[in-house]
Amino acid sequence: MGKKQYYLIVDTETTITDKVVDFGAVVCDRQGNIATQCAVMIQSIFGVDSLFYNKDAAGIWAQASITRRMDNYNLMLQNGTRMLASIHAVNRWLDKVNTKYSPEMTAYNLAFDKSKCANTGIDLSMFAKSFCLWSASVGNICNTRAYRQWILDNHRFNNRTEKGNLTYSTTAECVTGYLRGEFTDEPHTALEDIIGYELPTLVHILKKRNWREKLIAYDWNKHQVKDYYVAL
Repeated sequence: MGKKQYYLIVDTETTITDKVVDFGAVVCDRQGNIATQCAVMIQSIFGVDSLFYNKDAAGIWAQASITRRMDNYNLMLQNGTRMLASIHAVNRWLDKVNTKYSPEMTAYNLAFDKSKCANTGIDLSMFAKSFCLWSASVGNICNTRAYRQWILDNHRFNNRTEKGNLTYSTTAECVTGYLRGEFTDEPHTALEDIIGYELPTLVHILKKRNWREKLIAYDWNKHQVKDYYVAL
Protein backbone atom coordinates (compact mmCIF):
# COMPACT_ATOMS: atom_id res chain seq x y z
CA MET A 1 0.00 0.00 0.00
CA GLY A 2 1.45 3.36 -1.04
CA LYS A 3 2.12 6.27 1.25
CA LYS A 4 -0.92 8.46 1.88
CA GLN A 5 -0.91 11.64 -0.19
CA TYR A 6 -1.44 14.96 1.56
CA TYR A 7 -1.99 18.44 0.19
CA LEU A 8 -1.21 21.82 1.74
CA ILE A 9 -3.63 24.57 0.74
CA VAL A 10 -2.33 28.07 1.46
CA ASP A 11 -4.24 31.34 1.40
CA THR A 12 -3.24 34.85 2.39
CA GLU A 13 -4.80 38.22 2.99
CA THR A 14 -2.39 41.08 2.49
CA THR A 15 -1.44 44.65 3.31
CA ILE A 16 -0.98 47.73 1.21
CA THR A 17 2.76 47.02 1.53
CA ASP A 18 2.38 43.65 -0.25
CA LYS A 19 2.96 41.55 2.85
CA VAL A 20 0.90 38.83 4.49
CA VAL A 21 -1.23 39.90 7.42
CA ASP A 22 -3.62 36.93 7.64
CA PHE A 23 -2.05 33.52 6.94
CA GLY A 24 -4.13 30.38 6.55
CA ALA A 25 -3.12 26.84 5.69
CA VAL A 26 -4.78 23.44 5.74
CA VAL A 27 -3.24 19.98 5.35
CA CYS A 28 -5.75 17.52 3.94
CA ASP A 29 -5.95 14.16 2.20
CA ARG A 30 -7.51 13.43 -1.18
CA GLN A 31 -10.96 13.13 0.38
CA GLY A 32 -10.72 16.55 2.02
CA ASN A 33 -10.22 15.30 5.57
CA ILE A 34 -8.22 17.93 7.44
CA ALA A 35 -5.17 16.65 9.30
CA THR A 36 -4.05 20.00 10.69
CA GLN A 37 -4.55 23.70 10.04
CA CYS A 38 -3.12 27.11 10.80
CA ALA A 39 -4.88 30.48 11.08
CA VAL A 40 -2.81 33.39 12.34
CA MET A 41 -2.36 37.12 12.11
CA ILE A 42 1.27 38.05 11.57
CA GLN A 43 2.49 39.75 14.72
CA SER A 44 4.89 42.29 13.22
CA ILE A 45 2.42 43.33 10.51
CA PHE A 46 -1.12 43.24 11.92
CA GLY A 47 -2.02 46.68 13.23
CA VAL A 48 1.19 48.12 11.80
CA ASP A 49 0.73 48.03 8.01
CA SER A 50 -2.63 48.99 6.56
CA LEU A 51 -4.81 46.23 5.15
CA PHE A 52 -4.86 46.10 1.37
CA TYR A 53 -7.29 48.44 -0.38
CA ASN A 54 -7.89 49.77 -3.86
CA LYS A 55 -8.63 53.49 -3.98
CA ASP A 56 -10.87 52.97 -7.02
CA ALA A 57 -12.79 50.00 -5.60
CA ALA A 58 -16.11 49.76 -3.83
CA GLY A 59 -17.20 47.07 -1.40
CA ILE A 60 -14.74 44.92 0.48
CA TRP A 61 -11.61 46.33 -1.18
CA ALA A 62 -12.55 49.98 -0.69
CA GLN A 63 -10.43 52.04 1.69
CA ALA A 64 -13.59 52.73 3.67
CA SER A 65 -13.87 49.01 4.48
CA ILE A 66 -10.58 48.86 6.41
CA THR A 67 -12.12 49.75 9.79
CA ARG A 68 -14.79 47.07 9.43
CA ARG A 69 -12.24 44.46 8.36
CA MET A 70 -9.90 45.35 11.24
CA ASP A 71 -12.82 45.11 13.68
CA ASN A 72 -13.59 41.66 12.32
CA TYR A 73 -9.99 40.50 12.73
CA ASN A 74 -9.85 41.85 16.29
CA LEU A 75 -13.05 39.96 17.07
CA MET A 76 -11.47 36.79 15.65
CA LEU A 77 -8.47 37.30 17.93
CA GLN A 78 -10.80 37.72 20.89
CA ASN A 79 -12.91 34.64 20.15
CA GLY A 80 -9.93 32.41 19.39
CA THR A 81 -10.44 31.84 15.67
CA ARG A 82 -7.16 33.69 15.13
CA MET A 83 -3.89 33.92 17.07
CA LEU A 84 -1.05 36.39 16.76
CA ALA A 85 2.08 34.60 15.58
CA SER A 86 5.57 35.64 14.57
CA ILE A 87 6.94 34.90 11.12
CA HIS A 88 9.38 32.48 12.78
CA ALA A 89 6.50 30.60 14.40
CA VAL A 90 4.73 30.24 11.02
CA ASN A 91 7.90 28.89 9.45
CA ARG A 92 8.34 26.41 12.30
CA TRP A 93 4.77 25.19 11.77
CA LEU A 94 5.38 24.81 8.03
CA ASP A 95 8.61 22.90 8.64
CA LYS A 96 6.85 20.48 11.00
CA VAL A 97 4.07 19.98 8.45
CA ASN A 98 6.58 19.29 5.71
CA THR A 99 8.46 16.79 7.86
CA LYS A 100 5.35 14.92 9.00
CA TYR A 101 3.16 14.96 5.88
CA SER A 102 5.40 15.86 2.88
CA PRO A 103 2.39 17.57 1.30
CA GLU A 104 2.04 18.89 -2.21
CA MET A 105 1.36 22.61 -1.94
CA THR A 106 -1.37 24.48 -3.76
CA ALA A 107 -3.21 27.78 -3.66
CA TYR A 108 -5.79 29.57 -5.76
CA ASN A 109 -3.32 31.81 -7.62
CA LEU A 110 -0.21 30.18 -6.22
CA ALA A 111 2.14 32.78 -7.73
CA PHE A 112 0.38 35.55 -5.80
CA ASP A 113 0.52 33.78 -2.44
CA LYS A 114 4.13 32.69 -2.91
CA SER A 115 5.12 36.25 -3.78
CA LYS A 116 3.43 37.80 -0.75
CA CYS A 117 4.84 35.12 1.55
CA ALA A 118 8.34 35.76 0.18
CA ASN A 119 7.89 39.48 0.82
CA THR A 120 6.97 38.66 4.41
CA GLY A 121 9.66 36.08 5.14
CA ILE A 122 7.28 33.11 5.19
CA ASP A 123 9.18 30.20 3.63
CA LEU A 124 7.20 28.12 1.16
CA SER A 125 10.28 26.98 -0.75
CA MET A 126 10.64 23.86 1.41
CA PHE A 127 7.78 22.09 -0.35
CA ALA A 128 9.12 19.91 -3.15
CA LYS A 129 5.92 19.69 -5.18
CA SER A 130 3.27 22.29 -5.92
CA PHE A 131 0.65 23.31 -8.46
CA CYS A 132 -1.73 26.22 -8.88
CA LEU A 133 -5.33 25.40 -7.98
CA TRP A 134 -6.54 28.22 -10.22
CA SER A 135 -4.76 26.63 -13.20
CA ALA A 136 -6.26 23.27 -12.28
CA SER A 137 -9.70 24.85 -12.11
CA VAL A 138 -9.33 26.63 -15.45
CA GLY A 139 -8.26 23.45 -17.24
CA ASN A 140 -10.60 21.00 -15.53
CA ILE A 141 -13.70 23.09 -14.84
CA CYS A 142 -13.82 26.62 -16.27
CA ASN A 143 -13.26 25.64 -19.90
CA THR A 144 -16.29 23.35 -19.99
CA ARG A 145 -19.63 24.18 -21.59
CA ALA A 146 -21.44 23.34 -18.36
CA TYR A 147 -19.42 25.91 -16.43
CA ARG A 148 -19.92 28.60 -19.06
CA GLN A 149 -23.66 27.92 -18.98
CA TRP A 150 -23.64 28.35 -15.19
CA ILE A 151 -21.79 31.65 -15.65
CA LEU A 152 -24.50 32.82 -18.06
CA ASP A 153 -27.32 31.67 -15.81
CA ASN A 154 -25.80 33.46 -12.82
CA HIS A 155 -24.51 36.57 -14.62
CA ARG A 156 -20.93 36.06 -13.46
CA PHE A 157 -19.07 38.29 -15.89
CA ASN A 158 -16.17 40.56 -15.02
CA ASN A 159 -16.40 44.32 -15.50
CA ARG A 160 -15.81 45.64 -18.99
CA THR A 161 -12.33 47.12 -19.38
CA GLU A 162 -11.52 50.55 -20.83
CA LYS A 163 -10.52 48.80 -24.06
CA GLY A 164 -13.89 47.10 -24.30
CA ASN A 165 -12.86 43.60 -23.24
CA LEU A 166 -15.34 41.54 -21.25
CA THR A 167 -14.43 38.19 -19.70
CA TYR A 168 -16.26 35.56 -17.73
CA SER A 169 -15.21 34.88 -14.15
CA THR A 170 -12.99 32.00 -13.04
CA THR A 171 -12.65 33.03 -9.38
CA ALA A 172 -12.68 30.56 -6.51
CA GLU A 173 -16.12 31.91 -5.60
CA CYS A 174 -17.53 31.14 -9.03
CA VAL A 175 -15.92 27.72 -9.31
CA THR A 176 -17.22 26.68 -5.90
CA GLY A 177 -20.60 28.21 -6.71
CA TYR A 178 -20.76 26.12 -9.87
CA LEU A 179 -19.85 22.94 -7.99
CA ARG A 180 -22.44 23.60 -5.28
CA GLY A 181 -25.10 25.02 -7.54
CA GLU A 182 -25.24 28.20 -5.46
CA PHE A 183 -23.02 31.28 -5.45
CA THR A 184 -21.81 32.75 -2.16
CA ASP A 185 -19.29 35.50 -1.46
CA GLU A 186 -15.95 34.58 0.02
CA PRO A 187 -15.39 36.22 3.41
CA HIS A 188 -11.84 37.06 2.24
CA THR A 189 -10.28 35.78 5.43
CA ALA A 190 -7.57 33.20 4.82
CA LEU A 191 -8.64 30.03 6.63
CA GLU A 192 -12.32 30.50 5.91
CA ASP A 193 -11.65 30.96 2.19
CA ILE A 194 -9.68 27.71 2.18
CA ILE A 195 -12.27 25.61 3.99
CA GLY A 196 -15.31 27.08 2.28
CA TYR A 197 -14.01 27.40 -1.26
CA GLU A 198 -10.56 26.06 -2.12
CA LEU A 199 -10.80 22.76 -0.24
CA PRO A 200 -14.01 21.55 -1.95
CA THR A 201 -12.63 22.61 -5.32
CA LEU A 202 -9.42 20.66 -4.72
CA VAL A 203 -11.33 17.53 -3.70
CA HIS A 204 -13.48 17.75 -6.83
CA ILE A 205 -10.47 18.10 -9.12
CA LEU A 206 -8.53 15.26 -7.48
CA LYS A 207 -11.34 12.89 -8.43
CA LYS A 208 -10.82 13.61 -12.13
CA ARG A 209 -8.73 11.32 -14.29
CA ASN A 210 -5.56 12.92 -15.68
CA TRP A 211 -6.33 16.25 -14.03
CA ARG A 212 -2.64 17.20 -13.98
CA GLU A 213 -2.51 17.10 -17.75
CA LYS A 214 -5.14 19.83 -17.89
CA LEU A 215 -3.37 22.51 -15.84
CA ILE A 216 -3.87 25.73 -17.81
CA ALA A 217 -2.76 29.11 -16.51
CA TYR A 218 -5.53 31.71 -16.67
CA ASP A 219 -5.35 33.90 -19.77
CA TRP A 220 -8.00 36.59 -20.05
CA ASN A 221 -7.69 36.52 -23.85
CA LYS A 222 -9.05 32.97 -23.83
CA HIS A 223 -12.03 33.76 -21.61
CA GLN A 224 -13.62 36.60 -23.49
CA VAL A 225 -17.40 36.64 -23.60
CA LYS A 226 -17.49 37.40 -27.34
CA ASP A 227 -15.79 34.08 -28.11
CA TYR A 228 -18.32 31.89 -26.28
CA TYR A 229 -21.67 33.67 -26.08
CA VAL A 230 -23.45 34.31 -29.33
CA ALA A 231 -26.81 36.07 -29.77
CA LEU A 232 -29.55 33.94 -31.34
